[in-house]
Formats: sequence, structure tokens, C-alpha cells
Amino acid sequence: MNILRELIGPKSKYDKTLPYTYEARIPIIEGVEKYNCYLSDTICGLIEYLEKNEFKPGDTKIYEVFLNGEKMIEQCFYTNKEGTWLHKPELCLSLSEHYKGHIHEGRCSFKDRERTGIGP
Repeated sequence: MNILRELIGPKSKYDKTLPYTYEARIPIIEGVEKYNCYLSDTICGLIEYLEKNEFKPGDTKIYEVFLNGEKMIEQCFYTNKEGTWLHKPELCLSLSEHYKGHIHEGRCSFKDRERTGIGP
């Protein structure tokens, strides 16, 4: 079953050097450690979803989720100097250093993934 899943599933999801999903956490109440979570298989898909639903970058923390843990992505990778969301291709350019060898002009290792976002 795992071999079949690997053959028909997104190849980038099986690359252990890449996160398998992205999670945005937005506080429900300021100063309280409770938050709503939003997910997408790609960071660009997650940002598109957050922007469409009028979430601000300043209120949001985005995490890379790996099999054995998670790592917060610094906002400078997905926001511009004014503090607003970056979009493709600027987002891709910003993340090309973070994901060395996975993002190239015109293509990236995440192209085989869904870009839809979900949340509560």
C-alpha cells in the first residue's frame, strides 16, 4: 500500500527535507494561548487562503509541519517591508533561499501539491 501511495501521491510529500503541510495559527483572544488553525499543503496556498479570509500577517504565525515536529517560519519570508502578504512570484523568490534546491524560476518541488486551504 505504501508503494502505491508513493507512486500516485505527491512526490514532494515523501521528501523528508520538506514539510508535509503548513499550519497558520491565529490567536482567538489576544494574550491567551488559544488559537484557530488553518492548513494547506503549500505555503502559497495557505497565504492565499488567509488573505482571502482577511487575516493579517501580523496576527499570524506560520509553521512548517514535519513528521517529527514543527518549525515556525520567520515572517520576513512571507511578508514585504510594509508587513503585507507576499504573493507569487515574490513569495517564491523569498523562499528560494529557505528551500534551497526546491524552488527555481518557473517551477518548484511543491507543484505536485494541492493549494487549497482549510480552517475552522
